[in-house]
Amino acid sequence: MEEKKVKAGKIRLLPATEERQYMIDREYEVYEKEGVPTGAMAFHYHDFYEILYVLEGEYSSMVENQSYHLHKGDFLLINQNVMHKYQPMEGRAEDSKRIILWATGAFLKGLSDGDVDLTECFRTENSRAWHFPVYYEEMLRGFLLKLALDGASTGLRRTMDRGYLTLFFSNLNLLCNRKESLLSGEYVAEHPLVARVSAYVDEHIDEAISLEDLSKQAHLSKYHFLRKFKELTGVTAHAFVMNKRLIRACELLQKGESVADVCQNTGFSDYSVFLRNFKAAFGVSPGQYRQKD
Repeated sequence: MEEKKVKAGKIRLLPATEERQYMIDREYEVYEKEGVPTGAMAFHYHDFYEILYVLEGEYSSMVENQSYHLHKGDFLLINQNVMHKYQPMEGRAEDSKRIILWATGAFLKGLSDGDVDLTECFRTENSRAWHFPVYYEEMLRGFLLKLALDGASTGLRRTMDRGYLTLFFSNLNLLCNRKESLLSGEYVAEHPLVARVSAYVDEHIDEAISLEDLSKQAHLSKYHFLRKFKELTGVTAHAFVMNKRLIRACELLQKGESVADVCQNTGFSDYSVFLRNFKAAFGVSPGQYRQKD
């Protein structure tokens, strides 16, 4: 991992070439990234929360069936197990700098108090991108930069970070109640083809789904559908369906369903296929995942 000096300290810098989409820390991670990423060119997902804040320049991201064209000061909030990717912008992301924050659900639950749910901000309908008034944006940016400063992971540092994160997410949730700060209009683009295919897969997740079924939803021939879908999402239609099945499996396991029922209710006809793909995606077996906090 690279480092660079920022005022009185050094900031953790994750290279644009970094392909890692999993957490090393079991609670939270905060980095700065620069330039055009090369490790997030296809749809991917993870079972932790992600926030992207644009420090400088422009950045574009596709989240499920919407693309967001982000500028300096914008925030993008990505929920758990939501497919997303970098959206290429020719000649417009080379100077981009952004802060990336990853946090687990268990950690944010631990920061919450009483009836407060600090993950509520990730479930706003219609848009996931925000541009807050400058005072609030600078306040949130300050917390992120403090969290990104490199240093020894001492007990005192972790305590300070928990304080910054509590303040950051508390204020963020308050601001996300102000719908006038939602990014919209020319900065948000819909992708109807992906939306139709995704809705069909969700509705028929417990069934066998063929290429013919998906191409009919797109009103395209199989050949043109495969080419267009891969062009938009960076993944094949088969991989997309598999990922949707695995995401639904996570949701059902978290609700307490048995592994056998989850396998059947997500369209896996063979348990060994389910087990192999689940472990490849999440690093643990379905049974182990079900027991997680």
